[in-house]
Amino acid sequence: MADLFANLWLWFHKVFVAQFDGWILLGFVAQAAFTMRFLIQWIASERAGRSVVPVMFWIFSVVGGFLLFIYALERQDPVFIAGQGLGLIIYFRNLWLIANERKAMTKVG
Repeated sequence: MADLFANLWLWFHKVFVAQFDGWILLGFVAQAAFTMRFLIQWIASERAGRSVVPVMFWIFSVVGGFLLFIYALERQDPVFIAGQGLGLIIYFRNLWLIANERKAMTKVG
């Protein structure tokens, strides 16, 4: 059992400590920004008493997705690059639709 813990500790050190650099820090910051969108959505839904997707959800999606995309490019991970790259298109499209809707509402009102 001690050998298992020793191996686990070596793995943890290699993954989280030995290779830590600015890119890893960027990855963690990006993931935190990306995760914030769920917290924002949850709080907005709880306040409204129904499922709500606020604009800040999409803004955090763009910020986190863009930083994760840069991180994925640095890591040269094709799956991560494709996933974040395609996600960014959806996030920007949603912000575009929201902006168009608001613009149309100001013309009517």
